[in-house]
Amino acid sequence: MPSRESPRRREVLDVLRAARSPLGVAETAARTGLHPNTARFHLDALVSHGQAERRAEASRGPGRPRTVYTSRPGMDRGGVRDYRSLARVLLGRWAAADPAAARTEVMETGRAWGGDLVDPPPASEPPSAERSVAALVAVLGDLGFAPRPEGDAGPGRAPERIRLRHCPFLELAEEHGRLVCPLHLGLMQGVLARLEAPLTATGLEPFAEPDTCVAHLTATTLP
Repeated sequence: MPSRESPRRREVLDVLRAARSPLGVAETAARTGLHPNTARFHLDALVSHGQAERRAEASRGPGRPRTVYTSRPGMDRGGVRDYRSLARVLLGRWAAADPAAARTEVMETGRAWGGDLVDPPPASEPPSAERSVAALVAVLGDLGFAPRPEGDAGPGRAPERIRLRHCPFLELAEEHGRLVCPLHLGLMQGVLARLEAPLTATGLEPFAEPDTCVAHLTATTLP
C-alpha cells in the first residue's frame, strides 16, 4: 500500500512554507495548535526526511541561541509513493508485445540488473561454485526473496537448487508471471555471469509449492 504522510506533519510543513521567516518551536506550536513537544517532534521528523532545515539563530543577548526551522525548497518528498502502479504500466507494455520477444527482453534486462548488483571476483580468488552460490544467495536475500539453497552438494560442490520462500514482487508476479519470473531468472544468471561462476541458473519454477518458487542451478564447466 502507498505510504501516506501524517496530516499533522503536513500541517506543520505548510506552516513553515507559509512563514516569511524561520519559525521556532513555540511559534510553530502556536500556529498549529499543537503542544510544543509535539510540534518539535514533527519539526525534527521533517528535518530527518529532508523536508525542512534546522539552524541556530544568531544570538541577540545572553543565553542559548534559539533553534529555528525553515522548509526546504524542492519537490515534496513526503507524499504518496506508488511504484507498483509504475511497474504495472511498464509490465503492461511488455505484455502487449510478442511473447517470445518480450521474454527475451525481460531476460536480458534481468541479466543486466544482476550484473550491476555484484562485483567480479578478484584475480587472486578464482571463482568457485560454492562462493558464487553463496554470493547469489546473499543478493537474493538482500532483495527479499528469503532464499534457501538445497540439494546434493558434495565437497567443493554447490547446491543444485535455491528455494525462494518469499517474492518481493508477489502481486506483480501473480498478474504478470510470464514476465516477472523470467526477469528473476535473468537476474540470477546475471549475478552468476558477473561472478564468472562455473554454473548458471537454468530454470525457475514459479510456485513449485504454494509458498515457494524453485531456481535450478547447473554446472557450465566440468568439475
